[in-house]
Amino acid sequence: MIIMQIKEGEPIERALKKFKRKYEKTGAVKQLRARQFFTKPSVKNRLAKQKAIYVTNMKREEEI
Repeated sequence: MIIMQIKEGEPIERALKKFKRKYEKTGAVKQLRARQFFTKPSVKNRLAKQKAIYVTNMKREEEI
């Protein structure tokens, strides 16, 4: 459960923005979407390798 401390006179927009940021950090939405369907472990591993290769290539391009 997310607990928000709101100061006296703080605008509701700012409080809502803080709540959204905290909620995003928990990863609840990401986890919910991942659990909607089953992905085989081999597919997960393949995607993880592709992501690692992509990140490595991006870092190499930054260095150049």
